[in-house]
Amino acid sequence: MSTGAEITGTSGADYAHRLHRLQSAWWKRLIRAQAPYHADVRRLRLGATLDIGCGPGRLLQALPPRSVGVDHNPHLVRIARERGLPAYTVEEFAASPELARPARYDTLLVAHLVEHLEYPVALELMRGYLPYLRPGGRVMLITPQERGFDSDPTHLAFADFDVLRRLCADLALSVEREWSFPFPRWAGRPFVYNEFHLLASMPEVAG
Repeated sequence: MSTGAEITGTSGADYAHRLHRLQSAWWKRLIRAQAPYHADVRRLRLGATLDIGCGPGRLLQALPPRSVGVDHNPHLVRIARERGLPAYTVEEFAASPELARPARYDTLLVAHLVEHLEYPVALELMRGYLPYLRPGGRVMLITPQERGFDSDPTHLAFADFDVLRRLCADLALSVEREWSFPFPRWAGRPFVYNEFHLLASMPEVAG
């Protein structure tokens, strides 16, 4: 299996520690800041999910049984495992006949990954994982809106609904629904954590 690319600036220990520190800040734990995002993922009933670019497991922890995460940064994978989550490096995933079994997953979750890549690289990476999605399975795409995009210097390409729709068209996926979360679209400029959410599906049969 080829995932298509190195993600600039996100493969080292410094990035892993920064991301983990930001996501586990005391005030976020106090107010349970992740709860709405976890509830949104659970509400979708995604089934067995492959979380591509799972990081330290922010959404992986909310996914159904038989879900696993994969990340190119071994330091992030280690952090996720220390939290008891089923996370694997790209190499470990590819070497596992069970994890990398064709059509094993009901959903591919691609959250906060596309914006780290130029468009052709994002397309190639996603195409490399599609064989693991069952026919009729779904693809969930999540990217930051303006304020969130500007908050991270490793973000390379702003990915709004137009970009996500283009990805789906190029991958022969059918868009089912798109929405702004947790607040309406206008909140994307002042609020760091407002996101583009798009849910698409793979055809039941190749055609």
